Amino acid sequence: MSSVTDLIPHRPPFLFVDEIVSETAEGLVARRTFRAEEDFYKGHYPGAPITPGVLLCEAVFQTGALYMARLMAGQGSKDGVPLLAKISDVRFRSPVYPGDTITIEVKKKESLGGFTMMSGSVKNGDKRVLNVDFAVAWKTPEGAGTP
Repeated sequence: MSSVTDLIPHRPPFLFVDEIVSETAEGLVARRTFRAEEDFYKGHYPGAPITPGVLLCEAVFQTGALYMARLMAGQGSKDGVPLLAKISDVRFRSPVYPGDTITIEVKKKESLGGFTMMSGSVKNGDKRVLNVDFAVAWKTPEGAGTP
């Protein structure tokens, strides 16, 4: 199985997927451990750190990007990057703290007009953390190649 950084352009400190756990034709499961020393905990919140919801969503979107990279490679199209096109129906259910390991799952709902609609979820053990629906396009960004 390829490593995460072989498949998507994200890199630390903005990489929120540690490993791919499993995959099928319709989805992918990944894992991420949030480490206490990560910089964002210094400000969110001092003395009572909690993982920002937007970063939990980003972990889902990066897992979706991994799914798309596998899908596109299977179709012979490796050029391009996954671009988030739409986010809807985000529901947060329970917090994630430093040291927690989350399981991230994305499932393809449908593909239409160059967009792939997906649903994503995060669990922390048996606890549901969040659900989100989103759409991704596979494109070569206009700014590609510029620093």
